[in-house]
Amino acid sequence: MSDQTVTPEATPHPTDLPTENQDGTQDGTRPHDDKVPEAWRSFMMQGWGERALDLPAHPVATHAAARRARLAEAFAGERLVIPSGRYKVRANDTDYRFRPETAHAYFTGNQTSDAVLVIEPDGSAALYARPSAGSDSEEFFRNATYGELWVGRRPSLGELSESLGIEVRHVDGLEDALKGSTKTRVLRGASAYVDGLVAPDASLDADLARVASELRLKKDAWEVEQLQEACDITALGFEDSVADWANAIKYGERWIEGTFFRRARAHGNDLGYDSIVGGGRHATTLHWVDNTGPIVPGEMVLLDMGVENRNLYTADITRTLPISGTYSPLQKDLYTLVLNAQQAGIDTVRPGAGFRDPHNAAMTVLAHGLDDLGLLPVSVDEALSEDNRTYARWTLHGTSHMLGLDVHDCAQAGQAAYGRESTLDEGYVLTVEPGLYFQDNDLLVPEELRGIGIRIEDDILVTADGYRNLSSALPRAAADVEAWMGRHL
Repeated sequence: MSDQTVTPEATPHPTDLPTENQDGTQDGTRPHDDKVPEAWRSFMMQGWGERALDLPAHPVATHAAARRARLAEAFAGERLVIPSGRYKVRANDTDYRFRPETAHAYFTGNQTSDAVLVIEPDGSAALYARPSAGSDSEEFFRNATYGELWVGRRPSLGELSESLGIEVRHVDGLEDALKGSTKTRVLRGASAYVDGLVAPDASLDADLARVASELRLKKDAWEVEQLQEACDITALGFEDSVADWANAIKYGERWIEGTFFRRARAHGNDLGYDSIVGGGRHATTLHWVDNTGPIVPGEMVLLDMGVENRNLYTADITRTLPISGTYSPLQKDLYTLVLNAQQAGIDTVRPGAGFRDPHNAAMTVLAHGLDDLGLLPVSVDEALSEDNRTYARWTLHGTSHMLGLDVHDCAQAGQAAYGRESTLDEGYVLTVEPGLYFQDNDLLVPEELRGIGIRIEDDILVTADGYRNLSSALPRAAADVEAWMGRHL
């Protein structure tokens, strides 16, 4: 996915604070719900047996404990508060599928809503969580957000503790736990309720977000396995899409989006981001996520898609495919130019290399190619200079971003990850994804180029002696892409 990080503001949920009913009880029901008859209420609170959840030990539990220790060491003597977040409203009384705040998932493994990690000044940690309400509560049968009869049973405090390997307390005790004069940092924006419990301090809180992000830069062996799995499932999703090409041509971009999503849900947790399916001229729109256009033989289609696996690590892969199964001579020439630029970028990846080295190498290749096409208004050297960059009219975006639990991972790490002086280290995972985009209304390019967009993207692990392409299961060279499509069409 092209390098553009957008962080939307968290939307407060109607249940961010308990809803008080007419009888004084607080069960989180919606304001428009009618008061239930006492006979029904009483009847619904009896005669229910126990229902246990079989939660296995989470594979990240031991890793998460070590991660919390490193975070506590960075802020010794302080309290750190990291919420998982709450449900976000999609429309009226329906919510988006819940996905925990990334830092919370990294330091706990927890994927339930309304939980809050608190690391105390002495380094001890507890997870404050909202368990499933008992059948003696109206929440059990009335609450459409949390009630067991509506959305299924939430894990108990004990079940969560045993699975995650951390002490778990009821979230009702959070407010008291955060009282006092202890220096406290909060990861802001995930929960309006938690944000309101501790007075904000911009510098304190920003440092917590930065360090929590920086600690995620270097992936351990388990994380690399997760990212490899996400890439492998993503490759299967690309194969699914090509195997159903007749329907893609019949129904258009929507069909490819839906086909890929089926694989993401069946073998992973979800999409890592909204799929980009850009047929023809839509490929020139960097984040084309409407996916409403046709798939027309003779044109190309840009597919930028990634699966988020069940432990929330995501792939991010792009291929630009010939819809007819073979590239035209012009399409192949342009595609090969982008491929050569990508390979030049990948070849720079190694420990100690600059984060921007892949970008600079790829842009040098593209600038020379654009000059060969007669498009640059100045010399290649001048176009590549920082005070000119006229070549970027047709390349637009950066070539790399970090990858992990987020598709644009470690975004709060700032200069440590994305700065001009930042360097790569063993265990970093980044994308390399140059592109060329000739808008259909660009009067400065020949007519035969207008409406062509090409991007090639792979997920690259920095190894001790260079790199490993985690997404190499999908072919890149034009002839290999054509042969691969021929096997699956």
